[in-house]
Order: sequence, then structure tokens, then C-alpha cells
Amino acid sequence: MLRRETEDRLLLLNPWLTEPKEAESISSRFLPPIYVQRAIENIPTLPNRAILIVGPRQSGKSTFVWRKLLPFMPNTLFINMEDPQLRMGCGNAVELAAYIRAQLPSLKAVFIDEIQHLEEGALLIKGLVDSRLGFPIWVTGSASFHLKSRTRESLAGRATRIQLLPFSHSEIRSWEKKQNAPAAFTQQGRKIFRHQLIFGSYPAVYLARSDSEKKLILSDLVEALILRDASDIFRIQRVDAFRKLLFLLAGQVGQLINLSELASICNVNVGTVSSYIEILDESHIINKIKPFAGGKRLEITTNPKVYFIDNGIRNQLLQNLNHSWETLSDKGQLFENWTFSEILKNLPFQSSLKFWRSKSGAEVDAVIEHAGKIIALEIKASTMKSPAFTRSLRSFVDAYNPAEVAVLNLGLESTAEIDKKPVRFLMPTSFPSWIKSLFSQSGGKI
Repeated sequence: MLRRETEDRLLLLNPWLTEPKEAESISSRFLPPIYVQRAIENIPTLPNRAILIVGPRQSGKSTFVWRKLLPFMPNTLFINMEDPQLRMGCGNAVELAAYIRAQLPSLKAVFIDEIQHLEEGALLIKGLVDSRLGFPIWVTGSASFHLKSRTRESLAGRATRIQLLPFSHSEIRSWEKKQNAPAAFTQQGRKIFRHQLIFGSYPAVYLARSDSEKKLILSDLVEALILRDASDIFRIQRVDAFRKLLFLLAGQVGQLINLSELASICNVNVGTVSSYIEILDESHIINKIKPFAGGKRLEITTNPKVYFIDNGIRNQLLQNLNHSWETLSDKGQLFENWTFSEILKNLPFQSSLKFWRSKSGAEVDAVIEHAGKIIALEIKASTMKSPAFTRSLRSFVDAYNPAEVAVLNLGLESTAEIDKKPVRFLMPTSFPSWIKSLFSQSGGKI
């Protein structure tokens, strides 16, 4: 059983357990005034199984879970692992399960928030699932670095892991369509695209009313990442080097990264830079993209590229939020980063996103491996007027015969062929639907 002080703290944070008639009004405090429906809304839930929602801080994980749990109020137990008392008192699965059975027999759900703060979070989840309490266990984690290293084996068959990133273009567009009077469909999509390029699509940022409010939220997010997560969760000693590395990576979006060069500039060793990049990748701030080799000897198979999950975070790091679409000097980098971000928001866990580059310099921007198929994508930050193919894309199609080929650009919607292989020419407004169609049979990012 739990200690008295832990039980008192739980009841304090779960007032609906003692005042069930007030459950609706109390639980509404956990929800924002505006809710944007997420693509993972219909995820399956099973008794005696954990639903593990991972993603960057403030991407909407807790809001999403509270929405799912509203029908089960007041029979829900909420445990926030940011609370030191609960972290210390609720870390033992056997004791917590015994307390639930003895004191809360009508419970229908447990919600463990911010699990990354618990050193042995995976063991707690595993123990609760194995206790067979008869209902699902919802878990969220802002940074999966510690959690992921311990869960791959211990939670096998016990948890459904779902990634929730900032709003995708499709999620925003669906919400805007419901909220506003009918507008030109393409015009609405273009407006969302331009917002995502500069300010990104974190929920609080997108829903903020003014540009100044958006900038303030992004500033707070970046500082929380550097000062709070870096020092509190990851115990980083050289926060100055960590900050400088983030700045450098923001300026090198879409380029091959050189660890030795980054280490020299940050005045740390290569191993430290590598570990910092791994932390940023695991905590859903950046995504490290590896090269596609495909068994051919001509490919470069070493240096990766880095993209940010959100354009707004990238631009905030560079203090580059004061430009309109027309005056952007790094339009190509932002367009490419947005493209990779949209793919990652839909990419199933079992699939992969890479790039292709040969020793002769031929390159295809994005190569997706999904369900045994290869999809090739070129990204052109130009207003194309008619179909045209690069020599690199022709070489890739000839070598690998991809199942799908597309060219994303700013001006052309069309179809053409490379040696009888259909090629789609897409614009930003149609690209999200194309990406969703690629993964629709696998159920998305689960």
C-alpha cells in the first residue's frame, strides 16, 4: 500500500475521487478552450495494456489524453510524475496496484503524465500492465530518451507506442474548415503552409492571436528545452555547448553534418556532440536522417542530415521570425524542413525516411521505405511551370525502380513519366494528402 502522505497527495490532485459530482467542472480545467482534433483520435484501447504517447513538450499529449478520458470521469486516477512526492511514492507498481484494488475498485483508467521524470518509468508501466487491473493505462512522456532505452524489451506486447508531434498541415486544415466560413480551399491551405514555414505548428503557437504572442511562446519553448530539459532531465554539464550546437544545427538544415567540425566549434569532443544529437533526436526536437544505401556501392553511407521537427523552433534559434514569405532568404531550407516534418508526422514506426546521395554527387532529397516499397521525392523551392526531371532523379529511378515518385514544388500540379514510370508534381496544398494516402493502410504514426 502507499504511504499516507502519498495517498493524501493523490487525493489532492484527484479531487473528483472524493467529489464525483464535481468531476465534469474540475476535469474541464485540464482542457484548453480550443481543441483541434488529432489524426490519432481513433487509436484502439485495450484493457491491461498501456498507451504510451510520446513527443516534444507542449505538442498536445496531455490535452489529447484528457479528451479521451472525459467519458471515464470520475473513475480516473491522474498521476503527474513532475510532482516529487508522487514520483517518490508511486514508483512501485506492486504498491500502486494494491492501493488501486483496495481503495479505488471502481477505477476505469490510470493516467501517468510526464513519465520521463521517473528514473524507472518503464518498470512501473510494465508492473501495472502485468497487474491486470482490467483497464487501459495512459502514459505521456515529453522526452523518450531515458524511457525508450528501457522500454524496447520490457514493454514488448504490453504497450502501444504512439508519437504525437505538433499539428500537421492536415490537422490544422480540417479544424480551420470546420471553424470558419467556407473559403477558397487552396487559399486556406496556402495560408496554413506559410504560417508553418515561419512560426511552425505547436498548438499554443498556432492558436495564439498575434505574432508577438507566437514569438514569446516559441522563446519560452526553446529556453525550456535548453535550460530545463538539458539540465534537469539529461544532466548536461556543458549547457553552453548544447545551446551552440542547437544554433549550428538550425543553420545546417538539409546539409550533411560533420561531427568533427561541430565538436571543434562547440569546444567539446566528437562523442559529446554525438550524444547531444542523440538526445535532441530522442526528445523530438530534431530528426537525424540517415542516407539510403540500397546495397549499391556508389552511395555515401556515413554523414547524416538533420531536420527540425518544427520550423518555428528552428527559426527561433536563429532569431529569424520577422520575415514574410516574400522576403525569406532561406526559403529553400524552410521548405525542405517543412516537407520532412510533414512526412515524419505521418510516418509509421516500422517505416523509414532517408535521403540518397551518390559519390558522384547525384542526390534525391527524400527516400521513404514503407511496407516493402520505396518512394522517391524531390523538393524544389521554385515555381515550376512545366514537368522537368533532374539527372539525379532519373538515375535513382533507373537504379531502384521506386513504387512512387513525386516532385514537390511551388507552382505545378501535374503528372509526367520517367521511362514509363509515373511522376506526380505536387504543391504544398496537395502534398499532405499525398503523404497520408501513402500510409493510410497502416494506420499512421503508431
